[in-house]
Amino acid sequence: MLQEWSKLLAPAVQDRITLLLNHVMSREPVATARLAPHTGKTLRLRLAGWPAMLPAAPDLRLRITPAGLLERLGDEDAPRQEPDLLIELDASNPAAAAFAALSGARPDVRVQGDAQLAGDFNWLIDHVRWDIEDDLAAI
Repeated sequence: MLQEWSKLLAPAVQDRITLLLNHVMSREPVATARLAPHTGKTLRLRLAGWPAMLPAAPDLRLRITPAGLLERLGDEDAPRQEPDLLIELDASNPAAAAFAALSGARPDVRVQGDAQLAGDFNWLIDHVRWDIEDDLAAI
């Protein structure tokens, strides 16, 4: 039963994650400018070390748009070949990872694949942060 709910909720959660990533990147024109040359390339975001007691977290598959933003690929859209970039986030302690992300710390990430895209993606990880206070002030 829990596995069925996980399969139903995963696309909705992944859509919200994609929206959040795009929101953060759209506030930094340099971020979208760095990704735009990689239009059409695909990324796979995998949670490494995800606790076995939790429902399995499916990989998030993304494609870079001409605007330098991301679009989520569903099962029917995702190419069957390997992604241009594989991003593995350490999720062995999800609560600590979430707290670190909210506090602006660099996540523990392993990136493999296209060297130029990996370099630009690492730059994004190092330099782009979600300004939560600014978003809350806008409300």
